[in-house]
Amino acid sequence: MVDQPEVIDDFIYKHPVVAIASRYPIVGIKAVEPNIELAQTLGLSDDFSFSRKVLRATVDVPHIGSCDCYVVHFKSKRPMIEIDEQDDSRSAEQTIIESLKADVAGRWGSTLRRGSEAALLMIAMIERREATGNPMVLMGDFNNTLADGVLSHLLINSLRFASPIDCDAYLAKYCLNDAWGLFQHVLTNEDSEINGTSVINDHNEVDETAIEINRKENVERTPTHYYGGSGSVLDYILLSCEFDASYQDSLFQVSAYNTYNRHLINPIFERDGECTDHGVVLVTLTLRD
Repeated sequence: MVDQPEVIDDFIYKHPVVAIASRYPIVGIKAVEPNIELAQTLGLSDDFSFSRKVLRATVDVPHIGSCDCYVVHFKSKRPMIEIDEQDDSRSAEQTIIESLKADVAGRWGSTLRRGSEAALLMIAMIERREATGNPMVLMGDFNNTLADGVLSHLLINSLRFASPIDCDAYLAKYCLNDAWGLFQHVLTNEDSEINGTSVINDHNEVDETAIEINRKENVERTPTHYYGGSGSVLDYILLSCEFDASYQDSLFQVSAYNTYNRHLINPIFERDGECTDHGVVLVTLTLRD
């Protein structure tokens, strides 16, 4: 960890922090700091900081060496502005109006904060990649879908005015890929040399049965969070080109993608009473032949 939660009383905490655990050696750890000069250019305050400190752990991974793993918990969608609904000086209608205005402005404020956090983190990751060349993994609770535009710059893979040749040669090195998309590529590319290696069993052999199960179960992406009667994907694992099977020089491929959500779908209090309210994204990376 690079931060500590605040203790309210005995075992009760607030301001949760992010953490990482690894079976492989963690050879470096750091809290990522935003570029304040750039933040000011974007119109943000000169004391801008991530709502939760972003953790960067450099892990010594077999076959690939030092890999930079980033763990995030971006700003939630909870409105940043609240009013005192118990204020007796306002009528019931005035209270509703003030609550509506606070909700509109507060939600947009949270959206701006979340998008700014993602952009400044991406800049820091690009600078780190340029300096070290380390592969990158970004994972955590994004509190947003990647498709609605607020966080879409995390998956940018093209540049205006840059030729396709330059993009293919240089840009891919600094881009991130959604692990779900990489896994779907492995499943659907029948003519690729990686076809048929979607799942590896305990004996390091291809498990054909597991492949078919993955094909059927992963047609639709499993939500990682439920609110009311609807579900959405808010938790992601993003990977650099070293884990993209379509990239010529990649070393690994995404051989399995699952979302552990038993505690959400069929909770048992004795077992799940203290579980997270999000599904847990699980990705298996297999060394390519």
